[in-house]
Amino acid sequence: MALRLARRRRRLSALALALALLAALLSTAPARAEVENPRQQWMRDSTAGLFLHWGMFTAPRHTDCAAWERDVTAGGWNADYWVDEAQKLHASYIVLATFHSRLGYARPWPSAIPGSCSTQRDFLGELVAAGKAKGVHVLLYMTDDPQWHNEVPGVETLDSAAYSAYKGQQVDLTTRDGFGMYSYDLFHEVMDNYPDLSGFWIDNDNAYWEQHGLYEQIRQQRPSWLLSNNNEDTPIMDTVSNEQKTGMTPAYDYPQATFTPMPRLTEADYKLPTSGQWWYDGSDSKVDYGLSVGRYVANSGSSIKSLMAETAMVNGKFPPQQVAFNNFMAEWLPPVWSSLTKTNGGGYMYGGMQPGFWNDGAHGVITLADNARTQYVHVLTKPKSQDLVRLRDNGYRVTEVTDVRTGKTFRFNQSAGYLTILGVTDWDTYDTVFKVTTAGQAGLYPQSILTATATAATADHPASNLVDASYPDYWDANGQFPVATTLDLGRPRPATYLAVNQTEWSPTHARESFGRPEDSARIKDYKVSVSIDGEHWKTVRTSAMPSRRGVQFIDIGNQLTRYLKLEVLNTWSGPQSPPFYRQLKIDEIKVGYAYPQALANPLPLEAEFHRSGASRIDICTACSGSAQVVGLDRGSVTYRDVQAPADGTYRLQLDGTTSAAGTFAIRVNGAAPITAHLDAGNREVPGSTAVAVPLKAGPNTIQVSGTAGLDRISVGPMPPSSYVPKTTMTVKPSGVVWVGPGQQSVEVSADLRLDEDSVDNVRMAPAVPSGWTVSGDPVTSAGLRLGQTISGSWTITSPASGQTGPVQIPVEVSFETVGLPHKVSKTVPIQVRPADRVFMREAESSLNQIGSAGVTSCSGCSGSQKVRNLGGSDDAHVVVPDVTVAQAGQYQLYLDYTVNGTKSYFVSVNGGAPTEASVTGIGNSTVQTVAVPVELKEGTNTVRIFNEEDSAPDLDRISIG
Repeated sequence: MALRLARRRRRLSALALALALLAALLSTAPARAEVENPRQQWMRDSTAGLFLHWGMFTAPRHTDCAAWERDVTAGGWNADYWVDEAQKLHASYIVLATFHSRLGYARPWPSAIPGSCSTQRDFLGELVAAGKAKGVHVLLYMTDDPQWHNEVPGVETLDSAAYSAYKGQQVDLTTRDGFGMYSYDLFHEVMDNYPDLSGFWIDNDNAYWEQHGLYEQIRQQRPSWLLSNNNEDTPIMDTVSNEQKTGMTPAYDYPQATFTPMPRLTEADYKLPTSGQWWYDGSDSKVDYGLSVGRYVANSGSSIKSLMAETAMVNGKFPPQQVAFNNFMAEWLPPVWSSLTKTNGGGYMYGGMQPGFWNDGAHGVITLADNARTQYVHVLTKPKSQDLVRLRDNGYRVTEVTDVRTGKTFRFNQSAGYLTILGVTDWDTYDTVFKVTTAGQAGLYPQSILTATATAATADHPASNLVDASYPDYWDANGQFPVATTLDLGRPRPATYLAVNQTEWSPTHARESFGRPEDSARIKDYKVSVSIDGEHWKTVRTSAMPSRRGVQFIDIGNQLTRYLKLEVLNTWSGPQSPPFYRQLKIDEIKVGYAYPQALANPLPLEAEFHRSGASRIDICTACSGSAQVVGLDRGSVTYRDVQAPADGTYRLQLDGTTSAAGTFAIRVNGAAPITAHLDAGNREVPGSTAVAVPLKAGPNTIQVSGTAGLDRISVGPMPPSSYVPKTTMTVKPSGVVWVGPGQQSVEVSADLRLDEDSVDNVRMAPAVPSGWTVSGDPVTSAGLRLGQTISGSWTITSPASGQTGPVQIPVEVSFETVGLPHKVSKTVPIQVRPADRVFMREAESSLNQIGSAGVTSCSGCSGSQKVRNLGGSDDAHVVVPDVTVAQAGQYQLYLDYTVNGTKSYFVSVNGGAPTEASVTGIGNSTVQTVAVPVELKEGTNTVRIFNEEDSAPDLDRISIG
């Protein structure tokens, strides 16, 4: 699969005119975004597809087309085998990737068009026929990318001479325009000859196709076919595919990294083998069952199709470990298939309870049937120690809970906006599925009685979209922060919570996709106020919203109000990701006035069942069981049978309420009290705190007193030693810092943000080697809560004799969770530049501006990183400020780069006329250097490296000599 994202070309007015004339000549309809269309129904009804990268370069690699075809046939290739294996995975479609840039550009069909390998046997036709006979659709992969035409030394896979003779004009297939013309013809050949194909799966766009109306012609000639694009949301396409996302927690929760909101038809395409290429490379790599099953189910929970890549060998058969997984899925899926087939993801535009992170480490997703009256709770990660699952019910009144596999009925509780499924002792290894029958939503105002206004909005996405009951119509805050939206209930009414569905157009965390930085454009810090008259306001909640997918809730206690104002102070995205920084889109906000209740089966360790002394029970609708115990300064809550499986230290969580900072005093088995601190909040909305407590095997007595109200407690194991709360740490300057000889000083700054949990006793400071000094004090904090940050800056100075070799300066942050120590750090590498260089800087340095380009890893590059996706637009550049020289004159600017094919940089100094530097290479992994003469002024200069018209090479580093 091509890993390069296609670059949109700048559209000039002359080109626009030419395209308009061409469109008229072709008599094709204009491109139009059709998010929903009847032709998509079979794909929307599907759960999964099978992705097959199989071609001439499948191991063992062939360089002769005829020899490859002979070996395929001699090996017993049979189309039914692929269809049967797809059906084991309950895959409704197959995507065949043979005409692939890394597989020799082979075409598995007889072609009248010369230019690359074409088989005599019609493998494509046989596969389409076999799929049709068994109800499996087939899509054909098409690449836009000629750059790998000479990947194998001495082998040219594209025949420009033959194609030129066929066209009667000179065409260079190794250029993007020439390859675009060639592949354009192939699209038409396939459309003409394979009416039963279901569409094209396109690995990014080619300008030639767009300029010649290809997609419009496909729509006209084959209106029932689907078009899918990889990694780009091209309006005319039916499907957007999100490729090989990793780095999420938990690892199987693929949707955390996707960028396409419903109802857009969306795929997740990923490899089932845990290592190796997308195609068979000679290895029988293992398949991680937990990861693969988790992805399959988690994607269904977001209405995302799982396009799973398996690596067919030359004869078409799969390696043994992939066959074993397919056989496993053929047995594992049927008992739970009703919860996955023709369902929608829950917690989004189709309604449903809240997916994601639940109690005691549990994690899962929701799928919906019957307009959300039937909901399936998929527990992909079971609770660490509890025999219950607790999740937000989103106002759905539950009538029954059963196990999908066994039909067993479970006790449940509904209170405080949560559904708790009780008494679960038998967990499936991969996915425990509960069927939850509901009577629909209750306790939420209809959107029709609400009106919404905002302090900022774009013209086409006003605040009124927040309450229009149409999720595709969203409010866009127009980049303004802080920003507030006010909901008007029409008259004073009760209100207890807000249900907020943000647009799912960004990942949940800072990450990189193909060199482009991404981040979460979701609410972080917020404040909610209420008012009867719209003039006099009372703040009822100030907090941080976790950066998570699906509906999020803001409990505000029992309020009587007409107006509710949600003020968003900031979002989670950082400035390193310009497309998402200071951006906010919200689909819908609903107002709840009551929580569904089913209290016959109380939760374990509710405070109201264990009070003693002068403490008393207080109604608390946002508390589990709808009650809490207050007056703990005059009495207590005493639990006399808290069970522990063995002697040891356990994590005790206390859920309680307080308007000012409060404390709990905990006595375990009569020992001295342990103090737990509860942060200030709304006295009608519980918060949580946790401490470590010693328990003995068997029953224990835990007595709780203090200044806060107590809702309930829960006991579980301590976090494992490997657990470190998720943080985002930024250190500047990033990348290798190159310094001159002699004693040098470097200004270093750092920020750390807490992305989950809470931590105490925080300390941040650089750790320097012997002989180095630090100017500036450590930064400390008594604690950090969700979304909070600390920042610091220091001056680091080398010894008087100077630096003799590479030095790593870590900025270290230490903190505690439940008394356990943890440490995170990020390093500033410092090196002395070569003697023949007067200036040197990494392209990826935070001192530079890289616009819409991005940073990616590069094992052979200085600092193991480079800047990727340069060129193709005016801001996909590297701007290097403060290029300092001692005197004016002509210098050599050295650009260290990697490239595949022939590409150009343009270099401008201090805004002057650009100089072109054209370079050539193979593979895009070998670092080379090109020198460009430049005129520099004395002191500081600014160098811009760019290509506004076309893609440029990747840039590793610049230096001046």
